[in-house]
Amino acid sequence: MIDFRTAVEARDPEAIAATLADDVVFRSPVAFKPYPGKALTAAILRGVLRVFEDFRYVRELSGDGGRDHALVFRARIGEVAVEGCDFLHLNDSGLIDEFTVMVRPLSAAQALAGAMAAQFEQIQREAAAG
Repeated sequence: MIDFRTAVEARDPEAIAATLADDVVFRSPVAFKPYPGKALTAAILRGVLRVFEDFRYVRELSGDGGRDHALVFRARIGEVAVEGCDFLHLNDSGLIDEFTVMVRPLSAAQALAGAMAAQFEQIQREAAAG
């Protein structure tokens, strides 16, 4: 999943969006309900770029013939250390159609929930703009 990882590490929202399928489903670490669609997922990921500091991937695992990837990351939200993993599934075209994020510890999930809640209105505006 080099294209997505490279785009994230470059903090390039357009390149990140280009890796997403139109029908991508995003599963947040802090919300039960999945978020469908490229516009909303791209807007959420732009919000994440705004809240994570010192973000870096530290490990990458692949399986199922290169269609499943796990990207382990570390970051900060203010003074709170975050460890997590992006689980990605690629469709037949090589675009991400399933995107699940997990984070730990609980303090990190709580900090992420609060930081993303503060981004919610901007995320909705960006998603509506497409």
